[in-house]
Amino acid sequence: MTIHPTAIVDPKAQLDSTVEVGAYSIIGPDVRIGARTRIGPHAVVQGHTTIGSDNTIFQFGSIGAVPQDKKYAGEPTTLEIGDRNTFREFVTVNLGTVQDGGVTRIGNDNWIMAYVHIAHDCQLGNHITMSNNATLAGHVVLDDWVVMGGFTTVHQFCRIGAYAMTAFTAAVAQDVPPFVTAAGNRAAPVGINSVGLQRRGFTAEQIMAIKRGYKLIYRAGLPLEEAKAALRAEEDKSADAAIHLRQLREFIENSPRGIIR
Repeated sequence: MTIHPTAIVDPKAQLDSTVEVGAYSIIGPDVRIGARTRIGPHAVVQGHTTIGSDNTIFQFGSIGAVPQDKKYAGEPTTLEIGDRNTFREFVTVNLGTVQDGGVTRIGNDNWIMAYVHIAHDCQLGNHITMSNNATLAGHVVLDDWVVMGGFTTVHQFCRIGAYAMTAFTAAVAQDVPPFVTAAGNRAAPVGINSVGLQRRGFTAEQIMAIKRGYKLIYRAGLPLEEAKAALRAEEDKSADAAIHLRQLREFIENSPRGIIR
């Protein structure tokens, strides 16, 4: 274990023998940190926080602070972070609240850039990119492979579906379906994330089927219920793309806030 002599690590904290802690950082008593994770200088990791292996937290990060929620009354809520995540400078991640599941959760292989804020009870999947100054209010869900442009803001209780993308300064106030690109204030659909899908290995046929699904929702002039029925019919036309069209339809069917339109 490499701990700088100016760092303050509570003796009750549980750190793997390969963890590195930089100068002037503070590690609280209820923190657990896995193998090969590196905590940069001047970072603070506190609360009931569990961090997996091979993560990097850059200087001035604040991980596991109490929620910015006036209802929070000191309950022992938690933060769980998986493996191989990168948190750049001045990132803030808060604990959960008892008004939700009591846990803020971040998966694996996420790239979190400078000044990002992840509020209480957010649930992040895997392989997510959050550009500088992106901000999540409480209870936000990001599915796998989401890409968020700089200064994106997301309203509480919103969900952004897998492979979706938000443009620079997008203000998201309703759910963003999978594969969709959202832009503007308030955020509106402007197409599908074609380049992202290509990079993730989607076939040309799959991308074309997703485009057809997008047009049924956003360009055909159909009421939402009719658009969902049309999506279901499209699922039967291409076995290769059926799983993605079903993912799109089911996301819409299970969206309590409603989708951007």
